[in-house]
Amino acid sequence: MMQMRTTDTTGRREVAAPASTSHEARRRALRARRLRRGWVALGLVVPAAAFYAAFVLRPLALTVQYSFYKWNGVTASTFVGLDNYRRLTQSSETLGSIGNALQLIIYFSFVPVLLGLLTAATIRKFATSRLALASRTVLFLPQVIPLVAAGIMWTWLLASDGLVNELLRGIGLGGVTRAWLGDTSTALPAVGVIGAWVALGLCMLLLLAGMTKIDPSLYEAARIDGAGAVREFFAITLPSVRQEIGVCVTVTIIAALAAFDIVYISTQGGPANSTLVPGLEIYYLGFFSRQVGQASALAVVFMALVLAVVLPIQRLTRED
Repeated sequence: MMQMRTTDTTGRREVAAPASTSHEARRRALRARRLRRGWVALGLVVPAAAFYAAFVLRPLALTVQYSFYKWNGVTASTFVGLDNYRRLTQSSETLGSIGNALQLIIYFSFVPVLLGLLTAATIRKFATSRLALASRTVLFLPQVIPLVAAGIMWTWLLASDGLVNELLRGIGLGGVTRAWLGDTSTALPAVGVIGAWVALGLCMLLLLAGMTKIDPSLYEAARIDGAGAVREFFAITLPSVRQEIGVCVTVTIIAALAAFDIVYISTQGGPANSTLVPGLEIYYLGFFSRQVGQASALAVVFMALVLAVVLPIQRLTRED
């Protein structure tokens, strides 16, 4: 490599540093800067990771460990292997609670997602008006109400002398009135109605946000081709909000499978275990029956059930 020679005022010749040396210095400075940024990023991540490990991963590992023991939470535990899991398969209450949770998916997930699609598509047509703002506010309001308060309110509405039955009597349908949360045939659908009412606003808002990013020229081209409102919805709107639908379905299915607050406040699992769900049974097993190992085994099975339902949905709805 050629070296540049310079002459100073005294006539002495000096050899300048090669260009590769300055390039190497810049590379070392860049590497040091990246290293400092990496340490800063690591310093920001470590506290959050420590809290996550302490309050999520450690309890999860302990739950798996407890599921192999017979323990009442106080005295010494006894290792029983897979006996707790075997007892779950033989318990009619456990199987019934899982079946109830799967039925709640219809009310907590499918109903609000479908209604959310219809309401979002309707609101999008007059998105800049005051009516659209009022509609979004009213529909999203249940999301900011605590689930305990929502359960208490709907318990009053669905009581024998509640507003729902009074309205039915007022329009001449007194023969169909009943204690909706106290009847084994209507208790689970009534709880599902409460869940659908809570989830509708979130689904509507997420889907509306997805619809606002659709290029208006697509609708103009569809109208030029003679497509009607229904064809536009199925050909343009629905495929464009596939990811938002996936988020809504995932969130609402998890809410259905993990339902606890609404069920505990409104029915406490009754009548005759018709609204018993896994989250409520885990609570009863762990804190009332003192079967911590059995409750832990059900929690592990329940977590596996949630993953088995949610992961395929995420794979189907993700963007290509």
